[in-house]
Amino acid sequence: MRSHLLNDRTAERYRRSVTEGIERVAAKLATTERPFTGVSVDALAPRIERIDLDRPLHDTGAVLDELEEVYLRDAIYFHHPRYLAHLNCPVVIPAVLGEAVLSAVNSSLDTWDQSAGGTLIERRLIDWTNERIGLGPAADGVFTSGGSQSNLQALLLAREEAKTDNLARLRVFASEVSHFSVKKSAKLLGLSADSVVSIPVDHDKRMQTLALARELERCKNEGLVPMAVVATAGTTDFGSIDPLPGIAELCARFGAWMHVDAAYGCGLLTSLKNRDRIDGIERADSVTVDYHKSFFQPVSSSAVLVRDASTLRHATYHAEYLNPRRMVEERIPNQVDKSLQTTRRFDALKLWMTLRVMGADGIGELFDEVCDLAQEGWRLLAADPRFDVVVEPSLSTLVFRFIPAAVTDPSEIDRANLYARKALFASGDAVVAGTKVGGRHYLKFTLLNPETTVDDIAAVLGLIAGHAEQYLGESLDRAS
Repeated sequence: MRSHLLNDRTAERYRRSVTEGIERVAAKLATTERPFTGVSVDALAPRIERIDLDRPLHDTGAVLDELEEVYLRDAIYFHHPRYLAHLNCPVVIPAVLGEAVLSAVNSSLDTWDQSAGGTLIERRLIDWTNERIGLGPAADGVFTSGGSQSNLQALLLAREEAKTDNLARLRVFASEVSHFSVKKSAKLLGLSADSVVSIPVDHDKRMQTLALARELERCKNEGLVPMAVVATAGTTDFGSIDPLPGIAELCARFGAWMHVDAAYGCGLLTSLKNRDRIDGIERADSVTVDYHKSFFQPVSSSAVLVRDASTLRHATYHAEYLNPRRMVEERIPNQVDKSLQTTRRFDALKLWMTLRVMGADGIGELFDEVCDLAQEGWRLLAADPRFDVVVEPSLSTLVFRFIPAAVTDPSEIDRANLYARKALFASGDAVVAGTKVGGRHYLKFTLLNPETTVDDIAAVLGLIAGHAEQYLGESLDRAS
C-alpha cells in the first residue's frame, strides 16, 4: 500500500494518475451539452448505495469509470452558459492549476513551520486586497472557507470591540435582504434572539439609511449597544448594493462597527469601469470577500479583512505545541493567530496564480462582462409582457416572474413559476434559482459566466414560459 503514498519514489505514478483524471474531466467539459442531465435523486442514489466501499477496485482507470457513473455524468456543470442559478462561477485555468499544486504539496496555513512561503503569499494577497479596498496601512485579514465564516469572524470582532459583558444589550443592524449568515452568526455568538434588527429596503432593494438612523437612535435611547451595522455590497437575491457612504456616516455617529459583506460584489474591486459602485467600502471596519464568486476561483477561496490588525487578537489563542507566545516575540508569522480555523488549506495559491497569469484587469474584464450581460437581460425582461422583473441589476442578478395573460390568481401564478423551475431542472436544459419577493415566488438568474449570451437568456425565458403555460393548461384541464 505504500505505493499509493505521494513521495519521491511515486512521482511518476502520481503524474500518470493525475493526467488520466485530468483527461477524463477535460473530455467531459468538452462534450457537455447541458448543465445537468436531469437525473433524479431516486435514480442516482441506488447507484452510489450499491458500491461496496470495503471492496476497492485497485485500478485507477476502473475507479474513474465508476466515477463517471456516479458523479461526472450527472454533475451540475457551472461552466455551461445555461447554468444561471446560484452564485457559482466558472473557474479560470490558472486557479485550477493552483488547486492541483496546493493539493499535492498539502501545506497547512496555520503555522510558519507548516507553510513558510505559503504564509507569506497569503499575507501578500491580504495586503493586496486591502490596498484595493483602501482600508489603510494598519489593515490585515486572513483567508477563510467562505462568506459565512468571514461574516461570523467579523461579527465576533465587533462583539469584542463593543466592550460589554451584557450580551443581551447588543444589537446588529442589517437590511431585510441581507445574508442569512448574519442572523446565524448572532446566534452562534450568544446574542439574544432579537439582537439582529432588520432594516427595510427601498425599491432597489438597498438599505434605507433613514430607517437605519431611526433604529440606531432608538437603540441608543433604550440603553442598548449598537454593536455593528452589516452593509451588503451585492445581496444574494438581488445583487443590490447598500448606500455605503451614508451607512459609514451613521456608524461613525453612533459608534457602531461597520461590516461590509462584499462576498458577491467584491469583483468590483478589479472592475475596469464599475469600481465606483462600492465607493464607501474603504470606511468599513471589516469586509467579507468571496474570491470564489466574482473572482472566478474554485471553492473555497474567501477572506475577512479588517481596518485595524490589532482587532484580530480576539481570535487568537496560544497552544504550546503549535504557536507559543514566544513566537510572537521572535516575529514568526503564524496565521493561526488570526483565524477561527487551525488546519487550513493554502487556498490563497489559486488567487496568486490567477493574478500572476491573468492580472487583476483580466478578472475585472470578466466580471464587467457579466454585469453588462445582466443589463441586457434586464432590458429583455422589461420589454417582455410575459414577465415581471423586480429591479434593474446593480451587479449580475435578475429576479423575475412569469405572468400569464389569462390568469390573475397570485397563488396559481406562484405554482406555475415553481413548476417551471422544477421542470426546467428535470429537463437539464438550464438551471435557474428561485426566491420570494413580497411573499410571492419569483425566479432568479445569477449571471457569472461571460460565455452566457443574450440569446441564451432569451432561450431560457422561452423554456420557462413554455413549462409554466403547460402547467397552467393542465391545471385548467383538471379544474374542468
